[in-house]
Amino acid sequence: MGNNKSRRADRAGRPPMSSPGRPPVGRREHRQRFWEAIARGLSSEDAGRVAGVSPVVGCRWFRESGGMPSRSLAPLSGRYLSFAEREEVAILHAQHVGIRAIARRLRRSPSTISRELRRNAATRGGALEYRATTAQWHADRRARRPKVAKLAANGALRRYVQERLAGVLTATDGTAVPGPEVRWKGRRHGPRKDRRWATAWSPEQIANRLRVDFPVDASMRVSHEAIYQALYVQNRGALRRELVSCLRTGRALRVPRARTRTHGKKFVGAECRLSQRPPEVTDRRVPGHWEGDLILGLGSSAIGTLVERTTRFTLLLHLPRMDAHGQPRVKNGPALAGHGSEAVRGAITSSLTTLPERMRRTLTWDQGAEMAQHALLRADTGLAIYFCDPHSPWQRGTNENTNGLLRQYFPKGTDLSRYSRAELATVALALNSRPRKTLGWKTPAEALSSYLYLLQPNGVATTA
Repeated sequence: MGNNKSRRADRAGRPPMSSPGRPPVGRREHRQRFWEAIARGLSSEDAGRVAGVSPVVGCRWFRESGGMPSRSLAPLSGRYLSFAEREEVAILHAQHVGIRAIARRLRRSPSTISRELRRNAATRGGALEYRATTAQWHADRRARRPKVAKLAANGALRRYVQERLAGVLTATDGTAVPGPEVRWKGRRHGPRKDRRWATAWSPEQIANRLRVDFPVDASMRVSHEAIYQALYVQNRGALRRELVSCLRTGRALRVPRARTRTHGKKFVGAECRLSQRPPEVTDRRVPGHWEGDLILGLGSSAIGTLVERTTRFTLLLHLPRMDAHGQPRVKNGPALAGHGSEAVRGAITSSLTTLPERMRRTLTWDQGAEMAQHALLRADTGLAIYFCDPHSPWQRGTNENTNGLLRQYFPKGTDLSRYSRAELATVALALNSRPRKTLGWKTPAEALSSYLYLLQPNGVATTA
């Protein structure tokens, strides 16, 4: 029986090989759909679902490739049989349709069908059984043309890149300065964590410096993209994966550009995007449109800020710490530092509900977790709430400018929880009593009072 198996394997036209294991979870088409979804900004889990595989497989594909699609995923030309054609070949062959009849139906050469049935058949069972999935697996393995990376083949070039990327720092006398000891965990460094000290040249600096140091030697050339691929793609085999910690970002995986544009909090729906905000907010002609944010201090202390876009009138939100601050936090419990979503919603509601309804039109905030209860805030105050794009503070320019002014009173790195509600009101009064050039040297309090007076013609409104 063993001789029969070997003879059938010989007839298949394949050289002897050890078992490559089971076929992969997804075929080329699945990976193509996966990376097309990634390019549109979808998460690895969602891209896996779009491709027709499980979310776990999608995450695995993204991590194994370092966040970079392989060049081998380009669409096949019509010269090669597709998986749909192989499925049709398998069905017709099982129906004992002749090779020439199959070829006529597929508009292929009979020799192509004959070679397909022979070379890509399954021989494990001792017979030449043709199945589309197995045939596609054999075809994909045979189509691989692994090209040795330039950094893997050129030792001098690889050493040059490693020394500039991950070389040890030296003092003026030439002694090595290793810096803090940091263990590689396969993840990006956390906030406020020690990072590895290295020469840390960027791949672009290395690629362009090669032309200066080796103007004649053409073998000492490599593109910055090749360096990135050697770092992030595991099967390149040129540079160790942990060297990504020497890059400025320190990312363990590359982030697709489209994903950075669409990334945001899950509680921010399409109707809350800044693009849906009424155009009247931009021209600042109508008061009642607010911008808000938190300024943070030592020990996760915070003060909320609200600024009206037209009058620049400022309100400060008192966000005291909870009594249980310093104790272990309960899972899914409130933020003990005092600026959780419920605390911020209550502070905004108590500050703005004292104003007339016409002064409560819209509120623009960044995508911080403190606004997770924005739907309830809208029901409490009547505000239409809109969120800026991720990492776009300039979309709240009025608020950012005000926060810079407030840092004169609340510097970074200081404990902001020690200020009482009355002290915050005092600082807000100082800002609202300053004349502003943009208001024709009126103060924000005067500008707001003028508008409130128009809303109440029978009485004089005040901002006290």
